Amino acid sequence: MNNKIHFLKTNKINKVGFVLGAVLLAALAENAVYAGGVNIGIDVTPPVVVVAPPVVVAPVAVVQDDYVYYPDYGVYYNSGRHQYYYLNGDAWVLAPAPEGVTVDVLLASPSVHMDWHDSPANHHREMLEKYPKNWKPADVRQDVHQDQKKDQKADQNVTRPDHDKKPPGQ
Repeated sequence: MNNKIHFLKTNKINKVGFVLGAVLLAALAENAVYAGGVNIGIDVTPPVVVVAPPVVVAPVAVVQDDYVYYPDYGVYYNSGRHQYYYLNGDAWVLAPAPEGVTVDVLLASPSVHMDWHDSPANHHREMLEKYPKNWKPADVRQDVHQDQKKDQKADQNVTRPDHDKKPPGQ
């Protein structure tokens, strides 16, 4: 009775595998020895950190809203911000130019300087009552009439030069 168990059976396949394993191990060991003489390194470039120069902010001048109202067009001009405010439907519009009228026509129309400095929306209803469409400043009409009267008086007092006078009897 043979009760021995053989862990390794020696046959040709096992011998070939053993030889190939030994050759592979020798090749790896040779490369490891060879690699030991060579400096192998991995260069990792550090990240570039860009620091922006400090921003120096000059003190900002507070612009006080100052409005001129053009009743014929329902347009407000903010002279501090160089912007026009007007209603478009139910929404207030802020724009660099008024809609529906040129700036030249607007500037030629009557206007009134507002004595408040907040949003036109807060005062528009009052402005519509106080300055309706086709509103004209009272003092401008008086000045025009006074200027016309002065011109008429000046025309009446103009004397003609002597060469325009006709000799008597001609």
